[in-house]
Amino acid sequence: MEIVISVFLGILIGGVVIFFVKKYKDDIQKKSARIEAEKIINKAKNEANKLKKDSEAKAKDFEARARKNYEADIQKQKQQMKSKEQQLEKKLKELDDLNKQKQEEHEKFLLALKDRDEKLSISEQRLKELDKKAEQELSDLKLKLQNVAQMTQDEAKRQLINSLEEEAKLESAKKIVEIETEAQRESSQRVKKVIATALARFAAEYTSERTVSVLALENDEMKGKIIGREGRNIRTLEALCGVDLIVDDTPEAVVISGFDPIRREIARKTIEKLMEDGRVHPARIEEVVEKQKSEVMKSLRETGEQVIQELGIGNIHHELVKLVGSMKYRMSQAQNVLNHSLEVAHISGLLAAELGVNPKIAKRAGLLHDIGKAIDHVVEGSHSFVGAEWAKKYGESEEVCHAIRAHHDEEKPATILAWIVQAANILSHSRPGARRPQMDNYIQRLHDLESIGNSFDGVVKTFAVQAGKEIRVVVESSKVTDEFAVLLSRDIARKVEREMPQLGSTKVTVVRETRSIDMAR
Repeated sequence: MEIVISVFLGILIGGVVIFFVKKYKDDIQKKSARIEAEKIINKAKNEANKLKKDSEAKAKDFEARARKNYEADIQKQKQQMKSKEQQLEKKLKELDDLNKQKQEEHEKFLLALKDRDEKLSISEQRLKELDKKAEQELSDLKLKLQNVAQMTQDEAKRQLINSLEEEAKLESAKKIVEIETEAQRESSQRVKKVIATALARFAAEYTSERTVSVLALENDEMKGKIIGREGRNIRTLEALCGVDLIVDDTPEAVVISGFDPIRREIARKTIEKLMEDGRVHPARIEEVVEKQKSEVMKSLRETGEQVIQELGIGNIHHELVKLVGSMKYRMSQAQNVLNHSLEVAHISGLLAAELGVNPKIAKRAGLLHDIGKAIDHVVEGSHSFVGAEWAKKYGESEEVCHAIRAHHDEEKPATILAWIVQAANILSHSRPGARRPQMDNYIQRLHDLESIGNSFDGVVKTFAVQAGKEIRVVVESSKVTDEFAVLLSRDIARKVEREMPQLGSTKVTVVRETRSIDMAR
């Protein structure tokens, strides 16, 4: 028991000793850590105080520099303001000097005007006095002349007027010759330059489509398919397309005959399509014809859009676009209407550019000038007025509509655009090979020209030459003098313009000769 108590006491004493030893060590460590912490805190405080002092010094230095820069900027702005004030004062002084100078000039001008008014009033007074004096002298002179000539004033006036009239006619005839010579020289040079410049920049080819189309076949067996059993296929084709099909001995070819080019085109496309798949019977023909009609209509719109895009005019109603495309299948005196209209559009644009007119409006009017020829014949009226009405209906300007109406002189051209389109139209269809003239119209035109010349007094005979571009008038020398021959040529030319405006430029030449005949016996 004692041993256990001893062991217990030993353990208890050892534990107490260990506790106090450990506590002592902990106190020593805490004291050391506290001392170390105080050192660190003191060091940090020192560094913070140092940083604070440095920052305060830097702040003071930055503030000093900023104040210095601010003061320098203020000084600089003050100097600039002072310089501007000086410049402003100088400008104001100059304006004052200028104002004073203008006032002085104005005062001088007023004085001059006043002096001039005084002189004018004096001159007017003198003129009135001279007029009165002249009237008195003129009345005295008239009385003397009446006494000397034994004629009244009215009789003398009539005699004087008659003599002056004859003299004025002779002088006017001479003056007309001089003016016409000068005008022809200048206008000829100007016109040649404008037309040559325009036409040199544009050239077009003519493709004259006739009333028949020849369709090439792969072989002669296709002819039998086209004809069909007892001719039912060819009859169906002719009935649906509105054309005549000529199948003869010509090898590997079928002739499509018809006056309507659109129908011929539909027939041609239909036969080509039928030959591709080889199925040819009335039901199939009807199906293909309807399909080809829709494709041709689509082609008309595409052609119209392509032409408008080529000209760069745009913003045209879709109905007019379709009519423009349909002109591709219209002919006028063997000339394709679309090619003609496209050429007129180009020439109009070039002429307009040379004359300072808007080229796009000129191209627009040139393209649409023959649009009436593409409109169905059920619409009554000339193609010029019909085309103008449709153009107006679909939103075209009055300027363009007037150019359409006036391109054949059915309405007198009243604008530069109308004259440009008319000139371009004449240039287009007057080119060699452009149109095929009709003999009856040609003969009638020559006869009308000769009749106009023969209708004047003193004319012996009239001859139409140069395909109607010139008429030569032979006159009696005893009735027509050289001076009055000039007036006669002008009168004939004006009558040709009035009665045959579609001819264009026509030269009138008056021929007068004097013959002295005697017999030697």
